[in-house]
Amino acid sequence: MPLRKKEYQVHGLTGQFCDASRERMYRRSILEGVSGEFSLAVCVAACVFGMFAIADYYLLGLTREFYLLIAMRVVVVSICLLVAFSARRWSSAEYRPWLHALPLWVLATGIILIVPLRPESLSTQITAVVVATMAFYLLIPNLLTFATAASLYLNVGFLVVAVLFAGLAPVPTLLLSLLLIMGNVLGFFALLRLESLQRKQYALLHEEREQNRQLHQEIAHRQSLEEQLRMLAERDALTNLNNRGHFIKVANKLLHRAQSDNVPFSLFMIDVDHFKHINDTWGHSHGDWVLIRIAEVCAETMRPSDVIGRFGGEEFVAALPNTSSEDAQRIAERLKQRVAALSFTDEMSELGISVTIGVASTNGEGGDLEALIKRADEMLYVGKRAGRDRVVVCRDGLGDG
Repeated sequence: MPLRKKEYQVHGLTGQFCDASRERMYRRSILEGVSGEFSLAVCVAACVFGMFAIADYYLLGLTREFYLLIAMRVVVVSICLLVAFSARRWSSAEYRPWLHALPLWVLATGIILIVPLRPESLSTQITAVVVATMAFYLLIPNLLTFATAASLYLNVGFLVVAVLFAGLAPVPTLLLSLLLIMGNVLGFFALLRLESLQRKQYALLHEEREQNRQLHQEIAHRQSLEEQLRMLAERDALTNLNNRGHFIKVANKLLHRAQSDNVPFSLFMIDVDHFKHINDTWGHSHGDWVLIRIAEVCAETMRPSDVIGRFGGEEFVAALPNTSSEDAQRIAERLKQRVAALSFTDEMSELGISVTIGVASTNGEGGDLEALIKRADEMLYVGKRAGRDRVVVCRDGLGDG
């Protein structure tokens, strides 16, 4: 996956992000892990440096130079251990460059000071300098710039003291310089490659997370759109009740369940009385407002298990599972009374709203929803012909109001 964002570009000489804020974020993200590795590496390096006091004793004995070397090694080891402890303790805090650079400079100074105190050990110290150089680059976690500066300080300082205190001749000095330059070049490019790869991996991970986040947002957006489409497909836009198609689908399931459980099932057909007169007198916008208020009353009056829908125009329909005709009549009467109690303001304040309700029930016997709707609709028209504003229940083929 190519890195497309400018903020993730890596500098070709430092191995760091070109964007300073991105580099700080990267350092914070790896701070705890790097601090642990840094502390361990510094402790190991300090202990190795201190262990060479044994070689000092065998070579120098209890001399002034030996005691100076011991004092120097104690100081170097103490500083390194203190820094290692501090870095570990502050692993969750802000990155402190000076703290991570300090042990490199201290160890480099300690290695340089060995030559004036033990000039005869120059040949062995050359090996130590090369090993330390590679350790600064690869074994002690640090920024490339810090590792390079400390390594150059170690190499240049070692060459100077080797010439001044060990009397290193020009030709060996040149050969040693070439060796140290080679060590620095290898260490530099190895750490540069490592730093660059680590940051590119970090950038790829963040781009992947960003793409995953965008994907989750897109999925959530699609789910929201699907929910909206589902609502549009199932709900009546004006009253927010079930539309006719969705009501029939749900009511069919409720009727089949009632038949399988052998329990009663009732159905209402509800018609707003004189609705055409309302539209003609006050306009369709006021007629819509009346339908909305009646739909709210229906939703408040019916039980949570009941299903209500707009059947078309000013007609509503309701399915009441596990409800006998007697219970259905009581619910219908309560609904009719609540509709009649509706009040309106302004020019519609004198409007009296009423509904006629046809009720049909089944006691668990066979039959389909279409037949039940037809029977309830017949009862509705019986009530309308009888003067409206009433509940008519189908019993044994007859309408009782």
